[in-house]
Amino acid sequence: MKQEPKTAHDISRELARKYSTMTHAELDVLESILVPRKYAKGEMILKEGEVCRDISYIEHGLVRQFYYKNGKELTEHLGCDRSIFMCIESLFKEEPTHLQVEALEPTLIFALPKAALEREAIHNVNIQMLYRKILEESLIISQVHADLVRFESAQARYKKFSKLCPQIVLRAPLNYIANYLQMTPETLSRVRKEELGV
Repeated sequence: MKQEPKTAHDISRELARKYSTMTHAELDVLESILVPRKYAKGEMILKEGEVCRDISYIEHGLVRQFYYKNGKELTEHLGCDRSIFMCIESLFKEEPTHLQVEALEPTLIFALPKAALEREAIHNVNIQMLYRKILEESLIISQVHADLVRFESAQARYKKFSKLCPQIVLRAPLNYIANYLQMTPETLSRVRKEELGV
């Protein structure tokens, strides 16, 4: 049976459960600022040179955040269902981003425009708490990734990532996973075989 797509009403409650307790009035405020956006597989969500103005919550789908360095694509983040992404520097400095975000599957996002979120957070301690918790989570995810590639062997990197993000490991193309974990596709292939005991 096909599930009905979720509405802003459903998502406001999902976000509150995950990040902050809210009254019905606060949930209505949160619902009022959520903006649903649909993307086809391969569609760009954010291009280099654009300003990131939203925190995005992936209702369903798979996204990749990447940038170019010396003509090479480098994957900075992979996100799937019920996770948040943003280009944090562009969002807070309100400057064009070097990052790009692409939908790797048909993806439904609910955007939380930063301006609206901050406007409501001034009067509302629970929306302020939700905003803070989302930013904390984003910083922790970045730190975990930095530590993973800095301190762990290829084998340990893949093992930890598989544990943290099993859906991404199942759904994302291997070359993007390898790139995100800063290893070659060949190394990833070898590590996966060892993991499976092949």
